[in-house]
Amino acid sequence: MTTEKLKRLTVKDLAAMAKKSGVLGWHSMRKEQLIRSLAGNANPSESRNRASRRVRSTKSRSSADHSGANRSSSASKIAKAKSARIQQRIRQINVDRARLKDLAHRAPLDKPNGYRKDRLLVMVRDAYWLHVYWELTRKGIQRAEAALNQKWHSARPVLRLLEVHGQSTSSAAESVVRQIEVHGGVNNWYIHVEDPPKTYRLDIGYMAPSGQYFVLARSNVVNTPRAGTADAIDENWTDVAANVEKIFALSGGFSPDGSGQELQELFEERLRRPMGSPLLARHGSGARAILGDSRQRKFAFELDAELIIYGGTAPDAHVTLQGDPVELRRDGTFTVRFRLPNCRQVIPAVSSSADGVEQRTIVIAVERNTKIMEPVVRDTHE
Repeated sequence: MTTEKLKRLTVKDLAAMAKKSGVLGWHSMRKEQLIRSLAGNANPSESRNRASRRVRSTKSRSSADHSGANRSSSASKIAKAKSARIQQRIRQINVDRARLKDLAHRAPLDKPNGYRKDRLLVMVRDAYWLHVYWELTRKGIQRAEAALNQKWHSARPVLRLLEVHGQSTSSAAESVVRQIEVHGGVNNWYIHVEDPPKTYRLDIGYMAPSGQYFVLARSNVVNTPRAGTADAIDENWTDVAANVEKIFALSGGFSPDGSGQELQELFEERLRRPMGSPLLARHGSGARAILGDSRQRKFAFELDAELIIYGGTAPDAHVTLQGDPVELRRDGTFTVRFRLPNCRQVIPAVSSSADGVEQRTIVIAVERNTKIMEPVVRDTHE
């Protein structure tokens, strides 16, 4: 039957025909739906086309589902790889954090059993710089961890600079000048001081965010000389052997608290020779010239020069000059004073970002060429 003939039949007749033809869902169809269903059954080619479209639609959905599954699997693999990289990065950060926190410096080859005790020694470089050296045992670090308990995880290694007032070395006569955050992997540090002459002492230990401070070792008491002293103590620590007596004296070598013995042991160990006489230690290296030659002329003329290096970087960066750390101000600027010997010197400056990702290096080459002319002695006779 054609579609026109089906339209002239009643719904009841169409439903009966649909039931007889096996049309699914005939009982809930409206007249138009019944006509389309019966017309499709009456037209085999249209039925085949409809069936073909259903097959293509099914294949398309299957292909889309398969493609979606592939995309989902690929995304899952990428997510797993990214998660593995993040976990590896976290582990590396934890390893680096533990290394930077550990102040128990690796013992040298000549001490296979490690250091005997915890000690902190301070030496005077010049009027504005102190050089701090420490030897800390593994037991000392373990004591700090046990004492700080849960606070240990967020504690930071800190050097505490104290100014000693008057002649007393008791804690009541000391005031904290500043606290310097240090890191593991090193056993010495340079500290800039101001307004010489002054008397200082240092502590080294761990500080918790709450302000609790566990002291691992206390240093000797040192005295910085007056600024502009004619006989320089040291030229960037390259001639310690020549000036060891004066450094020993300024660094509290004759202090009654007994720290002088540790200083003497350190100097003798580094220099591989016994210390000089107490007279030279008390009066400095200039005593040799005074004691050795009494025929000095009264007229003298001396000239010296200093090199001032200044710059700026990120406030949280780590800066070194010739391998020595430089203290930054709050805005990231810094100023360093250098001796300017009569020679050519190369000064590399390195600034590393706080996360260690970026590093910048600037090299300054400076040459000083001093010529001493022959003295002129005029005849004053009339």
